[in-house]
Amino acid sequence: MSQIESLALFPLSDVVLLPEVSVPLYIFEPRYRQMTRAALEGSHQIGMVAVRPASVDRMAGDPAIFDIGCLGRIAHSQERPDGTIQIMLVGERRFRILEEDKRPTEQLYRSARVELLDDPEPTTPQEIEEMNGTRVALLELLDQLIRRIGSSDDPTKAIEAFARLESTRLVNALTQSISFSPIERQQLLEAHSIANRCETMSELLRFRLAATGGLDPSSSALPN
Repeated sequence: MSQIESLALFPLSDVVLLPEVSVPLYIFEPRYRQMTRAALEGSHQIGMVAVRPASVDRMAGDPAIFDIGCLGRIAHSQERPDGTIQIMLVGERRFRILEEDKRPTEQLYRSARVELLDDPEPTTPQEIEEMNGTRVALLELLDQLIRRIGSSDDPTKAIEAFARLESTRLVNALTQSISFSPIERQQLLEAHSIANRCETMSELLRFRLAATGGLDPSSSALPN
């Protein structure tokens, strides 16, 4: 797997970036303004990482972070007269932190050596069959959830639109469309393959549906 020798890290407690997902960010802290300007002068890349829940109260320092993050590319930026910066960050690829850098005195933000992670898709007939079964279960759960919470004027049209997406884009679209918690998004990010991410999404939809009273959370929505 390829590595990046020094990637700027942007730890947040309430944002988890996934590949192909875009997020708007408002950069106001001096250390992250420095980080953003350095990225804009170089690769336009930033490593988004989630802060572990037990360390959220230490955001002003160097809170403990998850090992798995997402490489983001700054697709658009605008600096304001007060020095704050608005950016649009697009997720490109997952990574694992190997070792954090020792910061030079003048560097305010954290950085690390990381390895880029692949998201393998199913290739064997058995893997493809299992993936198709997981996808069917996911869409069935989504159908139930949309109809139960009334999130669309035309549930059938909404489901058909999601069903036309290939599996990777389907999960990404659902990640953007549903208000998952940071920990739930981190679960999706840490899924080690496209099939595993679809399974994780199905589980999250199953529990979301159970929370609305529409499904027994002890039942299995996934194929055996």
